[in-house]
Amino acid sequence: MLARAFLIAIFALIKINAQQCQDRTELMLRPIEWTGGPFEWACDATRDVYARSGKYIGKNCLATRCQVYKDECVVALPRYKSGCPVTLAKVSLKKQGCEATLIPFPCWSVQDEQNPDGLVSVVDCVIDPNEILWVLDCGVVHTLETPIRYCKPKVVAYSMKTGKQLKSLDLSGLVVPASRLQYLVVEYSQDGKPFVYVSDAATKSILVFDIVANKGYRVVLPKAVLYGPCCKRDVLYIALVQKGCGNNYLIFTYLSSSHIFSIRTDYLRTGSTAGRIVDLGQKPQKMIILGTDLGSAIFFRYEGLPEVYRWDTNTPFVKENFVVVYISPKCLLTTCVCADLRRQRLRLLESNFPDYIQNTVGCGAQQVINILGGCT
Repeated sequence: MLARAFLIAIFALIKINAQQCQDRTELMLRPIEWTGGPFEWACDATRDVYARSGKYIGKNCLATRCQVYKDECVVALPRYKSGCPVTLAKVSLKKQGCEATLIPFPCWSVQDEQNPDGLVSVVDCVIDPNEILWVLDCGVVHTLETPIRYCKPKVVAYSMKTGKQLKSLDLSGLVVPASRLQYLVVEYSQDGKPFVYVSDAATKSILVFDIVANKGYRVVLPKAVLYGPCCKRDVLYIALVQKGCGNNYLIFTYLSSSHIFSIRTDYLRTGSTAGRIVDLGQKPQKMIILGTDLGSAIFFRYEGLPEVYRWDTNTPFVKENFVVVYISPKCLLTTCVCADLRRQRLRLLESNFPDYIQNTVGCGAQQVINILGGCT
């Protein structure tokens, strides 16, 4: 009888632990939401000082890109408007309270927009397999008001484990005054060397930086990539995919271009791009590339539309191979898709950024980190 009672107690404990684990998992998969810029301040007095001086205007803060690391999500908050005290932050994926809190990353001291040695305006970020966060700092603030350049464009690397800065890459030698650096990807070559690729929409170029050699160069793309009525303020999207054939490919396209292209990254790293760029086909309409699953799949949506599509780059670029995997709720649009490896899921960052651009957000833009589903 004692043995039977003991077994019943053990099974009951196992059941309780399993339920608790399930509850925690469900909690981690709920949407994370916030409005404007609800930052974690040292105290209310500090927040008030920032607000009175105009350094903090909550409704002017907007997260546009994200990366997941364990139980946190790192978000880039470009300083499109004045009053954004932080340009890189992290938010806990452990749902607590009604609204998420943004914690400056790596700390408050590097967030001063006028400090050229700090983070001025982060427009994109990537976490690599070695748990290193790479951020693209364009160096220009208030781009939707009166643009001001406070530092040269750079890529900064931080350890996600310690928060310490590991590297800072000066990109000033690879750009011109008109350059518009927009997107960043990082890959490791077969011999383990890291490379950074950055899109420069204004000069029709992709910047390639060899981290180990501490040097970079600019790859000018052919005129063919500008199929269609491209405008002066166009966007050059880039995404890194692995097709399963042992080679990585950089997929790229201008927003206004009618075609999408690819190039093997080993060609890109050596600068041997002549005749190596492949036209993958004509786009049904203007596409916004949102991210990848760290494999062969790219996620995108059409301009102004809420449906998020998945395209396996192992298949031809035709509408029949585009699968709707998510539809944003009314008034929201997805700006980024990233992998959540710990939970084998994909996360989406959504917001009503068109309202933000038009200054019709009231207290601030609504921002949501949501779940797409299982990694495929």
